[in-house]
Amino acid sequence: MKDFEAVMNAILTEKLTKNYGSLTALDQVDLEVPQGESFGLLGPNGAGKTTLISVLSTLLKPTSGRAELCGLDVAKEQARVRAKIGIVFQDPSLDERLTARENLELHCSLYGVPLRDRAARMDWALEFIELKARQHELVKTFSGGMRRRLEIARCLTHQPEVLFLDEPTVGLDPQTRDHIWTYLESLGSELGMTIVLTTHYMEEADRLCSRVAIIDLGRIIAVGDPEELKQGLGQSIVTMASDRPEELLEGLELTEDERARASLVNGRITLSVADPERMLGRAFKLEESRGLTVMSVSISRPTLNDVFLKFTGRELREEKADKVDGMMMRKRARTKR
Repeated sequence: MKDFEAVMNAILTEKLTKNYGSLTALDQVDLEVPQGESFGLLGPNGAGKTTLISVLSTLLKPTSGRAELCGLDVAKEQARVRAKIGIVFQDPSLDERLTARENLELHCSLYGVPLRDRAARMDWALEFIELKARQHELVKTFSGGMRRRLEIARCLTHQPEVLFLDEPTVGLDPQTRDHIWTYLESLGSELGMTIVLTTHYMEEADRLCSRVAIIDLGRIIAVGDPEELKQGLGQSIVTMASDRPEELLEGLELTEDERARASLVNGRITLSVADPERMLGRAFKLEESRGLTVMSVSISRPTLNDVFLKFTGRELREEKADKVDGMMMRKRARTKR
């Protein structure tokens, strides 16, 4: 068993398991997140990301195993754990009938922020997310991006040591998403805060996370630096368009492994190969010998989506909520009553 006291980590889990009857949402998860790290959890809906965050933030009790946050047992020291964390949920949680500042004031009151510190903390948080000019307006008049920024500001007022962000930019337009990323980058660099982010946006994980874990079917199946994970594939992605793509694909003389990873969609061939120059040489020889035309060629590095595909055999994508998601939503609904 790990010595939980000896390791200075923001999060430590050992064989963490969560069952819903016969359904396993988390399956013996071992995880270490050092203090001050920006850590990403990648996986489709239903993979276990939200369940893991819910256990770490004391919203759910684990079935077995153990987990600690800032040295505190999440199952036995719930009140102390909650004082050290901030959470931005997928679902909106602001009071639309209050102003932006009133939402922050309510949060400060609930978290016991000293009266003498509240005004300064709220001012700083509103300045940080560029909403101070709108602080006295009702939240119901805010756009989706403004509300998300305010939810981040709200979490900052009690100065948490660990900030959980559950799909923080889902449903936002690209420009707003980019603004949110800029704020989150500043949290890590300026405040040294530990950030745990769940996402299925690969560019989000690449930009914000120093390490990522790929989770699927409740299990952590890969952990590492995004660049190291991509380089570990040892492959390049080659895409070619041709007027006779079937003939081109057949003439490339692919190995069994290369053929297993090849695809042909709408006249475009996509290959994952170790030597892209050699593959292009074959294509151009076929162009000369058979009179077919290679109309376009592109070579790209592997992405985190390619890494996910390697480990799970399917693409990382947004999917319909499965049984686990349904159970989580029903539990949240019961809690709100």
